[in-house]
Amino acid sequence: MSSFKNLRMVDNFYQTSAFFPMPTVLISTLADDGSTTIGAYSLCFPYYIAGKSYYAMLLECRNSSNTAQNILKRGVCALNFLDDSKDDFRETVRLGFPGETSAQKMKDCKFELEVGQSEGKRPLVISKAFQVMECSWDDSLENAFEDRTRVGQLDGIEPPYRSFNGITSKFGCHFILKIDKMLMKERFYNAIVNGVKASAFPHVPVDYGYRDSTNFWYTKFTRPIAMKIPAAKEADLTGVVYAANRIDDKVKFTEDACKMMTKVPRVFLKVALQGCVNWARVNGVTLITPEHMKIINDKRSKEKSR
Repeated sequence: MSSFKNLRMVDNFYQTSAFFPMPTVLISTLADDGSTTIGAYSLCFPYYIAGKSYYAMLLECRNSSNTAQNILKRGVCALNFLDDSKDDFRETVRLGFPGETSAQKMKDCKFELEVGQSEGKRPLVISKAFQVMECSWDDSLENAFEDRTRVGQLDGIEPPYRSFNGITSKFGCHFILKIDKMLMKERFYNAIVNGVKASAFPHVPVDYGYRDSTNFWYTKFTRPIAMKIPAAKEADLTGVVYAANRIDDKVKFTEDACKMMTKVPRVFLKVALQGCVNWARVNGVTLITPEHMKIINDKRSKEKSR
């Protein structure tokens, strides 16, 4: 006998049929008159995280929303992350309510805006955000640029649809958003660069996903708990040396440098070695030593040196 009940799923299942923890993001875009408008979203997640020429987020939204229409037309946006202030979240919920024009929503907007750091005509960003991702839509994927001609259809769009980028259904859109700039307030920038402690985390609100006809449910931040990562089993040094000195015909590793790679899980060893080789090529190094490994392992060394 199962201890679970089978719950029937309906549209917007993440809100209606599940408790699904999500972020809450305020997305700023450019309206037709060039002004900045803001919408609230939770279906916004990391998409390209490694192995590509750029990093990207995925946004899922209604294709009739102001945000979707603005991205289809102009292809740029900014993802603004705010802390869990109750007053700010109340404004976030207001900005997320559908049916109003950009001008109506922004008339009484309580957030101060400022210019970001990306080039070209861009929406403003929210000054009190603890981090902002300035993004541009990669409309080359699935030839989604063709969907730019289908804007203005606010009562539903007929086929054809894209599989994962652009107009994906009668009422839906997916956008693969290239991260052009990752902006961080100084306090949190310093925490990431110099080492994060529990007290350094921003007070990030979590949207519970489920909402009823009356309320939007979220939770305030609580102090994060550090959980130690299990100690990795050390790989055999001979195997690491063998792999390291066959990954490239010009760049080699000293044995001491290889010793520093023995705790890398075997499944990631080739990728880690290739990353070291890529760094060596850029920096004119043909023999990687422990000193080089220390530089490579500090993924933020360049930022620290600034």
